[in-house]
Amino acid sequence: MSDNKIHVYLMPGMAANSSIFEGIKLPTDRFTPHTLEWFVPEKGMSISDYAEKMCEKIEEPNPVLLGVSFGGMLVQEMAKIIPVKKVIVVSSVKSKHELPKRMIFAKYTKAHKLLPTGLVNNVELLAKYAFGETVTKRLHLYEKYLSIRDKCYIDWSIDQIVNWDQEVPAEHIVHIQGERDAVFPITNIKDCIPVKNGTHTMIIHRARWFNENLPTIILE
Repeated sequence: MSDNKIHVYLMPGMAANSSIFEGIKLPTDRFTPHTLEWFVPEKGMSISDYAEKMCEKIEEPNPVLLGVSFGGMLVQEMAKIIPVKKVIVVSSVKSKHELPKRMIFAKYTKAHKLLPTGLVNNVELLAKYAFGETVTKRLHLYEKYLSIRDKCYIDWSIDQIVNWDQEVPAEHIVHIQGERDAVFPITNIKDCIPVKNGTHTMIIHRARWFNENLPTIILE
């Protein structure tokens, strides 16, 4: 790493592409950001198999991995495979014990298998799955952010989330959680940096908070 900059890899949330990070501006004298994108998993792929494939896209040693929502789970799996400087999860969970009750219920009843994921081209429905909020305004924006519309990918993602089996949070993980997150309520979360009035989409809507605080969080 001849430039001595810290390389930060940004992983979006379920069904979202890297445009969710367009408001995030890290100082260019200290950091080099890279964005990662979802791909459609092969049949029978586990989240750890998927993480291994995603690690092939990491080109610098000892990076910082930042993941949002389901992307936060994925970067934790990636950190089990490659050495990393730091893992930061946003609007996510650090273990299966932080999942909300409805997701634990889905795991045991297989209720998530009944979701109408064939309607993924319905952006309002996809936003409900991915962001946990009903979107009526700015639909064109959500169409831009939520571009991963493959039914196999959506089914796989929901299944991996409800069946995530991480028992204990990894050490030295930094967890940033909005106080108004409807997908992963902060009441279930331990040891996090709370963001006042932050929702599940705060990486988009509260970019200023991240721009003010992320550099320090990364360097600590």
